Amino acid sequence: MQRTKVACALSAIGLWLVMLSPALSDETFKVAVMNQQLVIEQSKAGKRALEELKAYSMTRQKIINADDQELKELQLAIQDGKLSDSAKQEKQGQFQAKLDAYQRRMADFNREIQQKQREMVAEYSKKVQAAAQAVGEKSGFSAVIDKGSEAAIKIVLYHQPALDVTDQVVKEFDRQNK
Repeated sequence: MQRTKVACALSAIGLWLVMLSPALSDETFKVAVMNQQLVIEQSKAGKRALEELKAYSMTRQKIINADDQELKELQLAIQDGKLSDSAKQEKQGQFQAKLDAYQRRMADFNREIQQKQREMVAEYSKKVQAAAQAVGEKSGFSAVIDKGSEAAIKIVLYHQPALDVTDQVVKEFDRQNK
C-alpha cells in the first residue's frame, strides 16, 4: 500500500511537471528538496512532540510491565507444589482472567499509541508544509519536494546538495511553531 501511494505521488509530480513545463519554458523552474522527517526530529516543536509521544508510550509500558510481573507471580504461585487442587484451579482461573485482561490492555494501548502517532503526523505534516511553503516562496522555488527516507521509500533518488532546504525549513518551522 505504501508503494502504491508513492507511485501515485511520483506520477502526480511527473504529470504536474510535464503540464507546467510549456508554461514555464521561458522562466527558470527552481525545485528544492527537504526531508520532512528530519524537520520534525530537528525542530524544537517536533522534538517536544516526539518526547510527549515517547512519555505517553512509557507510561503505558510501565502499566504493561506491572501487569506482566503480576502474571509471572501468579504463574509461580500456580506451580507451587503446596497448593491444593482447588486452590490451584482457582489460581489458574485468576491467571487466565488476568491474561485475557492483559492482552486486551496491550491491544488497546497499541491502538491508542498508533492513533496518537497518526494524529501527530497529520498535525505536523500540515505545519511542515506551511514552513516549506514559506521557505519556497521566500527563495523563489516553484516546488519543494519531500525526499522521503531510507526507512520508507526514497522519493528523490538524486539531487544536488545545494537544493536541500531541510535546514531552512527547520528554522522556519521553529519560527512558526514557538
